[in-house]
Amino acid sequence: MHKLLEQALKNMQSKEQYICYLYPYSIPYYRRKGWEIISNKLTYKIKDYQLPKNKQVDGSVKRVKTDSDEIKKTYEIYAMKTHGAILRDELAWNEYWLWDSDDIMAAIYYNENNEPDGYLIYWIENEIFHIKDMIFNNEDARNGLWNFISAHFSMVDEVIGDIYTDEPLAFLLEDASIKETISPYYMARIVDFVKFIEKYPFKQSSVNRQWKFTLTDPIMNCNQGTFLLKIDKNGCGKATKINELCKDKISIQTMTTMLMGYKRPAYLSKIGRIYASSSIINMLEDSIEQKTPYISDYF
Repeated sequence: MHKLLEQALKNMQSKEQYICYLYPYSIPYYRRKGWEIISNKLTYKIKDYQLPKNKQVDGSVKRVKTDSDEIKKTYEIYAMKTHGAILRDELAWNEYWLWDSDDIMAAIYYNENNEPDGYLIYWIENEIFHIKDMIFNNEDARNGLWNFISAHFSMVDEVIGDIYTDEPLAFLLEDASIKETISPYYMARIVDFVKFIEKYPFKQSSVNRQWKFTLTDPIMNCNQGTFLLKIDKNGCGKATKINELCKDKISIQTMTTMLMGYKRPAYLSKIGRIYASSSIINMLEDSIEQKTPYISDYF
């Protein structure tokens, strides 16, 4: 298995695929191979009487076929604006629908200009409104989709759904006493650290920044050694291998979850996953956007 994973990562590297996502069958196993958790799935249950009241919006919601181009277009617009989202090709869309029943349905929120601003993937069974996924680009779209769900009040006793962002639903509801369960979802690992850094968007700053550290990787030799990371004022990074001894240490797993925004540098330092001075940790905090990945795919 180790050799197969090594070959797979080298194949990705040759194809200029510098980060790898997967849904783990075993989190401990993939952690040992350099992957780390980067996203969560939040499952919630809402009773019919807890559904939000109707709110006035400028757009409207229309049901569409799940295999329609409108669904794909809506997702593409959302994914291009959303951190960590997978850009789905036909294979990814086929996998997305693979495990769903024939009763799955879809509805799109169109704004006042008749442009898609969000969608809802759902089914109704045994008086339960099941939400597979809901995406929205703004509050009007979110409210419009919840108006659509609440319109089924007389048909259902409960709404059960999943959220793949870091925004708990309870705070947004008038009756916040709902049940929410958070579980780890996707894992990722940087395939080629140097090449990944070339494309990574650090935050802009009034000063240039740098960090010398030792990086460890259980599989990829290109990610092992001491590196000098330089970040210019525009947020462009460059990582170079250097022949120096360095006290600062980080693993490829920790580097991945930090740069993807799932866990912050200060927290990772606190739990012993990064060994660096407080000034370096503060620099990393100021250099990395506070965004967590949205991933609702399964393959």
